[in-house]
Amino acid sequence: MTSFCVPLVEETHADLLSSMSTLSRAPTSVILDFKPAKEFKPPKDLFYNVELSILRKFEEDDGRKIENDDGRYEPKARDLIAITNVRPKCIADLERPDRSYVAAFVLNVKQERYLTILSSKPILFEEHNRKIRKILYAIPLINMTTNIRLWSALNSELAGGNLNIIQRVLQSRYPDSKNCTSCLLGENCSDDFADMKSRICSSDLNDSQKDAVLSCLITKKCNHQNTVKLIWGPSGTGKTKTVGLLLFSLLGMKCRTLTCAPTNTAVLEVAQRLLQNVTKSLEYGTYGLGDLVLFGNGKRMKIVDRHDLLDVFLDNRVKILQKCLVSSSGWKGSLLSMICLLEDPKRQYDLYLNKRSTTHNEKERIRGMSENKGTNRNQRKEIDQSFDDNKSKKNLKKVIVQALNENKIKKTHKEICPYEKENHLTFEEFVQSRFNCISKRLKYCIENLYTHLPTSIISLEVVKNMNIALDFLRSLETLLCTLTDADKGLKQVFGEKEQSRLSHIMKSSFVREDCLRILNSLPQTFSVPDFTEEHNIKKFCLENSCLTFCTVSSSAKLHELKECESTIPLQLPGLRHAILVGDERQLPAMVKSKVSEKAEFGRSLFQRLVLLGHKKDLLKVQHRMHPSISLFPNRMFYENQILDGPNVKERSYDRRFLQGKMYGSYSFINVAHGREEFDNSHSLRNMIEVAVASEIVASLFKESVRTKKVKVGIISPYKAQVYPIEEKVKKYNADSNSDFSISVRSVDGFQGGEEDVIIMSTVRSNMNGVVGFLKNHQRTNVALTRARHCLWILGNEATLTKKFSIWKELVIDAKKRRCFYNADEDKGLAQAIKVALVEHNQIHTLLNMDSFLFRESRWKVSFCNDFLKSMSRVKNAVTCKEVLNLLENLANGWRQPHWKKNLFVHHGTSSQLLEQYKVNGFLNLVWTVDILKENSYYIQILKVWDILPLSKMPRLANHLDVLFGNYTVDKMNRCKHKCLNGCLVVPMRWPIDSNISPNVDPVLSLSELLASIGVRDDFESSSTTNM
Repeated sequence: MTSFCVPLVEETHADLLSSMSTLSRAPTSVILDFKPAKEFKPPKDLFYNVELSILRKFEEDDGRKIENDDGRYEPKARDLIAITNVRPKCIADLERPDRSYVAAFVLNVKQERYLTILSSKPILFEEHNRKIRKILYAIPLINMTTNIRLWSALNSELAGGNLNIIQRVLQSRYPDSKNCTSCLLGENCSDDFADMKSRICSSDLNDSQKDAVLSCLITKKCNHQNTVKLIWGPSGTGKTKTVGLLLFSLLGMKCRTLTCAPTNTAVLEVAQRLLQNVTKSLEYGTYGLGDLVLFGNGKRMKIVDRHDLLDVFLDNRVKILQKCLVSSSGWKGSLLSMICLLEDPKRQYDLYLNKRSTTHNEKERIRGMSENKGTNRNQRKEIDQSFDDNKSKKNLKKVIVQALNENKIKKTHKEICPYEKENHLTFEEFVQSRFNCISKRLKYCIENLYTHLPTSIISLEVVKNMNIALDFLRSLETLLCTLTDADKGLKQVFGEKEQSRLSHIMKSSFVREDCLRILNSLPQTFSVPDFTEEHNIKKFCLENSCLTFCTVSSSAKLHELKECESTIPLQLPGLRHAILVGDERQLPAMVKSKVSEKAEFGRSLFQRLVLLGHKKDLLKVQHRMHPSISLFPNRMFYENQILDGPNVKERSYDRRFLQGKMYGSYSFINVAHGREEFDNSHSLRNMIEVAVASEIVASLFKESVRTKKVKVGIISPYKAQVYPIEEKVKKYNADSNSDFSISVRSVDGFQGGEEDVIIMSTVRSNMNGVVGFLKNHQRTNVALTRARHCLWILGNEATLTKKFSIWKELVIDAKKRRCFYNADEDKGLAQAIKVALVEHNQIHTLLNMDSFLFRESRWKVSFCNDFLKSMSRVKNAVTCKEVLNLLENLANGWRQPHWKKNLFVHHGTSSQLLEQYKVNGFLNLVWTVDILKENSYYIQILKVWDILPLSKMPRLANHLDVLFGNYTVDKMNRCKHKCLNGCLVVPMRWPIDSNISPNVDPVLSLSELLASIGVRDDFESSSTTNM
């Protein structure tokens, strides 16, 4: 295992370098104070106590106060931080001679602002000549928790480390575990196993899923050997569902099981699936959930948004058990109080009166204090003054302590006098109020104890009695509420003999006696250790749980997915069997270091065992993807072993969210005009694909508002592509339309996810056919298998097919299946592409004769190099858009009115053809009609010469005079000829062997020419084309 140590160090270095490159976006906190700690012993033990600011505002070196938009740094133990006197925008800011920084390791954090750190160097940020010290900032770099746990696991430093499986099963020559005949015969003969097998066979799992579950359960009881089982689950084959039933079966067999996954998302998904199965099977409320524990970082898990998991979440369980078993108002106190009240309410009432009498004077004194006018106002004034005066810290502390003491007195007053009135409570009022108060606490404890205590601690019989007690308490509460003061019913219920409402009272007495009998049968305490500290409660819950859920890294806490990460849970004491669920043909863990990559640091344990020849149980029916989506990945990655489930073959699964063939179940959409570029983090992006993706999302959103509910995912291999897409589409997520949701993530971040529609942006667009890590089959597999109903892939055909790769095969396959489309064939996408090209200074892409802008126009448009050079100098997006709109209008036959005279008057040869149109107030677009020889015809085209200010027109006109002077008379006549179709000018064309001169009779010649070449209908139809 130590062979992973060097790659781990290299990967840690790479993580640190990566974080340094994004310093400008890192959160920051101002350091208010730092002092050497008690353990401070230079030159190595440089321990400091640090206090961070809790304010969001901070002051720059120049004195300006601004808001920290990136948020305040929230410190965590084992953070590696930089301490510096400047808020860096890049690494270079820390390396200037007049600035310095130190690296520090956070040992512990208290109250989110007080840190104990170990510094790499002495912290000496003091100004010379006793000037005020500069402001210091704490900037997080990386958290070292996972790295430290891995290091401990690789060096076998985990307490009680169990190396049985690692030593015996994971060696290169270790064979597949063979089933132990004696153990399996005994297990198969047991009634419990037969019942479990029957339930599995009758479940809604498919055959391959059932076989995988049974295979794991069969080896579970073997005590003679350690085993590792592999469940191979390609995308959409129901890994989570299979694991859910497997865990449910193990829970029924009381087999202690740890369930780990690399990410919080994966852990929560499995826990949620199991909880659904468990909840359906529970007979007594939530009794049995105490055998399940989910633990981890609540904030990262966003556990508050998953109410269904709160009953098994460790931190929540600890708080509830502490309240039930430690607090004086918990289970034991509430149980005894209720028993005392029901057995002898008169004595309890007398105690109340005595206590009230002895505390009367104290109450009066407290009331006088609480009514003291102006107290709160004076306190606030003193506190404000203390904050304004930094030298009055002692006064501030005095004021705060005084305020807290007075609040404590008020709270005590409320506790002593919960039923305070001018007169003391009557017996009836006291009993009813006291009963309601205790009953409420008792109900809380009962419901939470049988929910959160393991079944090994609280028996089913006790739970049944608890539920009976709850029923009696409810009945008694209802009966007590019906008795009135006039009847004096409460006294009669508890022993005094009067005849009024005798039958009702007798009924109440019977309920009281039954309730007392049940309450006395309940245990006052449970077999639990000292719960005064939260740590002891956590330890108790984990030690007594049957199923435990956590991330791989967090499993290290049970001692005190990269292959090396798997060594953490595999060293658990008592571990005998391991079940690995995965797919080695999907993405391994992300590795940043090239050294670590060569050492195969990111390889999973599952993949290692597959390479060693271990047997896999294949889940071979996929229930996620439409068959047209699963076709290509199934053939390329799984040798057609995966079958489409019956649900995806149904006609209802073939959903169309947008109109048009381009938006079918599977499409490759060619975005030929994009350009890949690096962003500040050295990741690639393609802004044209961003525009296309956001336009498709806009269309989907409009459609969802009208008719269809849809969940959309946009994925890309590059993080730099994710950010701009998120910015473009975030307005649709902010909308209140619950029928539409969108998620934008990297391919790596989307592993395990799925959506109705997936739009994939491949980004790569270059002349060399370089596709980078797109060629990685595992990443491609993940990307192509996230969609349920529709998968639309955006990419540059020329780039992806230039060299042999998986993507060349994908494009060829799309063409064969007639699923290949050009983005600019869709009007909405074409408009989005045009706008994006202008915004990102790529307008030259549109200025050529084959541009999609002129694909359906009447006139062909040719561009002179001078025009292209002039346009490259135009940086104003509005001007560029105006030029493009003008060119499109001209190409469709529009001409400006005759009354708009050319501002530049010229009398040379070119004056017969020269046209100039005003653009954006000060530029002039200069063009003429020219003749192009194409196939067997001469055709009229538009020739765009330049765009320039009026002052430069004479030079261009003189140049054109020389050029047109070389034209023959016939060619000049053809250039000057004008043919109208309504109010639009349409281009003429003549056969090359035609000797007809346009000057003879233009109208007659035109008719004859059109008739001779059979294009009259073409002209008539073209005249109906919209501008």
